[in-house]
Amino acid sequence: MAGRFTSRRRLARGGQGRFCYRRNLWSVLESRRVVVTGLGAVTPIGNTREDFWKHLVAGESGVAPITAFDASEFSTRFAAEVKDFDPEAHIGRREARRMDRFAQMAFVAAREAVEDAAIPEDRAFRDEVGVIIGTGIGGMLTLEFAANKANKDQNWSKVSPFFIPMLMGNAAPAQISMHYGFRAAVFATASACASSNDALSTAYNLIARGDARAVISGGAEATISPLSLGGFCSMKALSTRNDEPTKASRPWDKERDGFVLAEGSGILVLEEYESARNRGAKIYAEIIGYGQSADAYNLVAPDPEANGVELALRRVLKKAAIDASEVDYINAHGTSTPQGDVAESQGIERVFGKRVAVSSSKSMFGHALGAAAAIESLAAVLAVQNDIMPPTINYEVPDPECTLDYVPNVARRATVNVALSNSFGFGGHNSVLAFRKYSG
Repeated sequence: MAGRFTSRRRLARGGQGRFCYRRNLWSVLESRRVVVTGLGAVTPIGNTREDFWKHLVAGESGVAPITAFDASEFSTRFAAEVKDFDPEAHIGRREARRMDRFAQMAFVAAREAVEDAAIPEDRAFRDEVGVIIGTGIGGMLTLEFAANKANKDQNWSKVSPFFIPMLMGNAAPAQISMHYGFRAAVFATASACASSNDALSTAYNLIARGDARAVISGGAEATISPLSLGGFCSMKALSTRNDEPTKASRPWDKERDGFVLAEGSGILVLEEYESARNRGAKIYAEIIGYGQSADAYNLVAPDPEANGVELALRRVLKKAAIDASEVDYINAHGTSTPQGDVAESQGIERVFGKRVAVSSSKSMFGHALGAAAAIESLAAVLAVQNDIMPPTINYEVPDPECTLDYVPNVARRATVNVALSNSFGFGGHNSVLAFRKYSG
């Protein structure tokens, strides 16, 4: 017995044997490079990646009065809705009706990303492709519709048999997996507004350690409904600038008064570098690391000391093996809330000083909760590829507590070799991704 434990301790210290072998194998797998080979978008400012990027760079707002229902009795009567979205044109009538809106948008964005990446159709390849989609809430519209109908009819036996499958947060990745025959890991992540960056970091890990060749990953959310809007209004989390909805989302501006509720989906295809190179895939950028942390402070309020933000930023630099001076641009969480913007600015300044350019895409398309980080990661990847920093629009009155370079109002052409995507969620979840320009 003693000899067995002695042997294990010796192996753990670096002796020869299977423990040492496993450690060395893990090291090899961890060194696998991960690149981005496909992008798909369904957003309030464009339903394709090209339209999304065009309107983002132009600084156009997707915020407008709510059209999905009568919002006249709410303190906030506007949102960033996805416009001209016809899921049946992409999915088919029968299939679309068996998906919640968040899953429909994820499916359509994933379809664009898969086609963009030109994922091979052979079974052997698709057996090694996973799907990981983040969502903060999941089938909110399905839940609200079913509850209202059942209460009205007072007949719970009339609840649709598709209610549970449509409600599930994992319905989006499951639908994508079944349609394309992707058979590696398939699941959903839920960490509020950090959900989709956590999905992407998990996908990165799966590929880096050899558990998948590629992963379809990102986020989707559809919560523009009376119940959801009412909840956020009661929290006094939303802007009430009803007379100027396009100017309501104004991150870091002194006159900001809350975030703008949004919906949408952003999907990225992450792929192992050798796989992408061998099949001649287009490579947008390389994902080089992630940083995660928790505020451990409050369920809905950010840590005013920004300790969690700072920790996540320092961890992404360590994981990516880069210095703070190498980061050119940060696509920030930047929600336009009084406390959140200050905390994020303070955390960034402590790590990077004032030299790094920072902008918030939420100034244009609002806050899509669990989908926000993925849509913003698309923006970060495209910023790296095109050497353009999207602007923060509606920045008019500087806040003395927020003193960084926020790329105000107009996009900036500048070299972007490394970009970060910040996302911070209710519950104190902090998740940051690092993307680098692909150079072969």
